[in-house]
Amino acid sequence: MPAADALAINGGTPVISKTFPPYRSLGEEEIAAANRVLRSGVLSAFIGASGPGFYGGPEVQALEREAAERFDVKHVVSVNSWTSGLVAAMGAIGLEPGDEVIVTPWTMVATATAILHWNAIPVFADIDPQTFNIDPEAVEAAITPRTRAIAAVDIFGQSADIPALRAIADRNGCKLVTDTAQAPGALLNGIPAGTAADIGGFSLNYHKHIHCGEGGLLVTNDDRLAERLRLIRNHGEAVIASDQCEDLANILGHNFRLGEIEAAIAREQLPKLSGLIKSRQQAAARLTKALSCLPGLNPPKVRPDSTHVYYIYGMTIDLERLRRDRDWIVKALKAEGVSGLLEGYQNIHLNPLFRHRIAYGTSGFPWTGLRSGDSDISYGPGLCPVAEQLHQQTFIGLNLCAHAFTDDQVDAVIYAFKKVWADLSKVALR
Repeated sequence: MPAADALAINGGTPVISKTFPPYRSLGEEEIAAANRVLRSGVLSAFIGASGPGFYGGPEVQALEREAAERFDVKHVVSVNSWTSGLVAAMGAIGLEPGDEVIVTPWTMVATATAILHWNAIPVFADIDPQTFNIDPEAVEAAITPRTRAIAAVDIFGQSADIPALRAIADRNGCKLVTDTAQAPGALLNGIPAGTAADIGGFSLNYHKHIHCGEGGLLVTNDDRLAERLRLIRNHGEAVIASDQCEDLANILGHNFRLGEIEAAIAREQLPKLSGLIKSRQQAAARLTKALSCLPGLNPPKVRPDSTHVYYIYGMTIDLERLRRDRDWIVKALKAEGVSGLLEGYQNIHLNPLFRHRIAYGTSGFPWTGLRSGDSDISYGPGLCPVAEQLHQQTFIGLNLCAHAFTDDQVDAVIYAFKKVWADLSKVALR
């Protein structure tokens, strides 16, 4: 028989015997909002032609006004998904075929494929080993005469180093776009994350802090960029009357429009954001206080000028202090009933699409066949060593948006970690 304190992976009793209930931010308010739209009979009021309908229906326009106030930004443009938002953002800044956009490898692949959408070329820069955001020094090293923009991702719930990235962009005549899908409500120097770039924005996908199923919100303080975003969202080529090339560029026939039901639900979610963030921050603070004493485990690093909204609670392990590897530790924690664990994250520069440079057709476009000459950008192992080492060996994430995480549930997770670490101490190097 296993000892009373035996690990579940070795036949002992798991700390957590039942999966925690899934995170749910929807309530009666959202049901009432959806019913209000259904009763109105107007599920969408967008028209791909000049006139009031070009900007959407009453729920869409109300959502955009309310979100602009919530995030203290001049313009909000809603879209039917954050992927659509990224595509619109990259088009709005005026990318030309063959332009380069510097981007992090630690992100959902859409951040990079949105660049390819406009026949521009993603250039991956490594990440900071503590915050997991793109490293400004790596960005600086990746600048070339073809660099047109920097795409920063506020990964896991904390803003990237926007002041440093803004300075690099300004010195090199580049645009700065931020993907704040995971960090709505986070602050950097008191300013809402996502709003200090030329274009930023948030995801309203179902597993984010707030959501309407699918959707996104683009934010900008630039009048011209805001109008270009609206044109790309809604068949702008049918609306724009200008004959100027710079006005027509990238205004293609897209339909990225958000429906009235989704907009109405998102309007009810917006006021909940602060409270939902607070609950994540409380859970994270409880975790950090308890887990900081475990040797070889490093809780999330929060920059002193930032707040963190903890979409994911990102940890690293010190392989020099632990004889067990990351794979065994994660298996042991899962056996104890800890769910929502991430063993590594993304390394999208290793995705076959990028490694083989195959996007449009099979000839390698847009890396090859450009009027200005073929691109020498290549991808593969060794390009982003920090991101690769974290992914392969040392990063462990806990998805704090997977469950509500009451204090009792957090304490159970803490106990599971301490139980696993007690076993690790028996084989620790020092």
